[in-house]
Amino acid sequence: MAISDIEENKNESVSFVEEIIKTDLEEGKNGGRIQTRFPPEPNGYLHIGHAKAICMDFGMAEKYGGVCNLRFDDTNPAKEDVEYVDAIKEDIKWLGFHWGNEYYASDYFQGLYDFAVTLIKQGKAYIDEQPSEDIAAQKGTPTQPGVPSPYRDRPVEESLALFEKMNNGEIDEGIMVLRAKIDMANSNMLFRDPIIYRVKKIAHHRTGTKWNVYPNYDFAHGQSDFFEGVTHSLCTLEFVAHRPLYDLFIDWLKETRGETDNMDDNRPRQTEFNKLNLSYTLMSKRNLLILTQEGVVNGWDDPRMPTLCGMRRRGYSPQSIRNFIKMIGYTKYDALNDYAMLESAVREDLNKKATRISAVLNPVKCIITNYPEGQTEVLDAIDNPEDENSKHHSIEFSRNLWIEREDFMEDAPKKFFRLTIGREVRLKNAYIIMCTGVKKDDDGNIEEIYCTYDPATRSGMPEANRKVKSTIHWVSQNHCIKAEVRNYDRLWQVENPRDEISKYSEEHEGVRGIDAMRPFLNPNSLEISSAYIEKYASEFKPLDYLQFQRIGYYTLDEDSTPDKLVFNRTVGLRESKW
Repeated sequence: MAISDIEENKNESVSFVEEIIKTDLEEGKNGGRIQTRFPPEPNGYLHIGHAKAICMDFGMAEKYGGVCNLRFDDTNPAKEDVEYVDAIKEDIKWLGFHWGNEYYASDYFQGLYDFAVTLIKQGKAYIDEQPSEDIAAQKGTPTQPGVPSPYRDRPVEESLALFEKMNNGEIDEGIMVLRAKIDMANSNMLFRDPIIYRVKKIAHHRTGTKWNVYPNYDFAHGQSDFFEGVTHSLCTLEFVAHRPLYDLFIDWLKETRGETDNMDDNRPRQTEFNKLNLSYTLMSKRNLLILTQEGVVNGWDDPRMPTLCGMRRRGYSPQSIRNFIKMIGYTKYDALNDYAMLESAVREDLNKKATRISAVLNPVKCIITNYPEGQTEVLDAIDNPEDENSKHHSIEFSRNLWIEREDFMEDAPKKFFRLTIGREVRLKNAYIIMCTGVKKDDDGNIEEIYCTYDPATRSGMPEANRKVKSTIHWVSQNHCIKAEVRNYDRLWQVENPRDEISKYSEEHEGVRGIDAMRPFLNPNSLEISSAYIEKYASEFKPLDYLQFQRIGYYTLDEDSTPDKLVFNRTVGLRESKW
């Protein structure tokens, strides 16, 4: 697609990645086309950090008339599972993206193996039988050249025979590896004869026991991009140092295919951008797995987890996540983004789409003494006042109500404008009431609040415009349902848990895993209580967006049953005080 055919919002900032893509298209590289890929390893569930890469990979292809393929980097059978494959696909769809084709690195195992054999024949790869510790020690330092392996000049025939034995299952894991022969003195440590194949005698979730050798990431990734026709390989900053090796392997591959006329064309180009780092959040799949295995959270989709399935279950909308990623942008340097920005994006989006209902979380009885006993009237409530086309629903009003205990104060200070003896407030969608007294138990706790109402102030009537300083919500005692409410908060007490855990581990003689995490976990990350909610709430299903008026945004949890509704707090109406 020509750039001139794309109508862009001139006020919209364009990332440096997009500028590179636009320039490549204008210059006609790769035939003037764009093809990207999202290449997750299926060894865990996607988290919000992956969402940033998803938005870039799919977003750029979509914007410039290209295609983004989904490719699973399944080169480590010890950690991968079909469960993760299915979950990854569900998360991408939930975010609103669609891939062109579905590929797997394992689709290219034969081609990669054949390429490795060709490199051995060309003297560009050899079998090394040294222990991994020796290989690592021989790499040297960034300022000191490495020491060549004693097997570096091994005869081609020997390496070919041993590589075949490795794949036939005749060699145990850890005994030998295949290394590329590049440059042991190169200032880029990754060029110092990197390992490109190792033995793994584990059944693969797609290929079974066909292969006993598996390519390392650096050897598989660029070649897979090339096989698929990827034009732009977009990845995070830790791969900056890998780019020269990425390019070298592709050069070698093009040479073996005789594509040497124009080495700089028809090839994938790697560009790196910063990761999404979020305060009060830990986003390592390894550490997230520990939290699930140790029972700190209730699975990968626990609403406290930064996984996309956890955020979905908590009630975050896909659009709010996409809006947040657009807010923080893409740069060439890492930064710690404030979690409050994400919560703000969630509030802004849910405010437009959440249905308003009344829920009383800390109830106290409120009796309207001058309202007829046994009488019920039906009042009108709008689902969402932010939507001019919003539906309406009915709510019941009666003599006996539940209100929030925090909305009443017997000895109120001057700046307390809610209910107190002798003061009027408006009941949302109903009447103005005035408190006349209270009933207390033997310990002095308030059991009942007594009020009178003004029949002329029903919402929608002429007298309804009479000014009072506060409006409170309520539910009718005989027309509400009791539900479980799960109020979720941040899982971590510290702004940067990754650094704090690392520091703690160093200071406590290598304490690791869950023992290094526990000091920084928030003990109040989940509080479960009961609440009274208007009956309309029972008409919704999990993942519907609700606002408990004056409290926060909630969604129905999948644990709900017809006899017991469970609601998860998505985010409060206002920013948390952290």
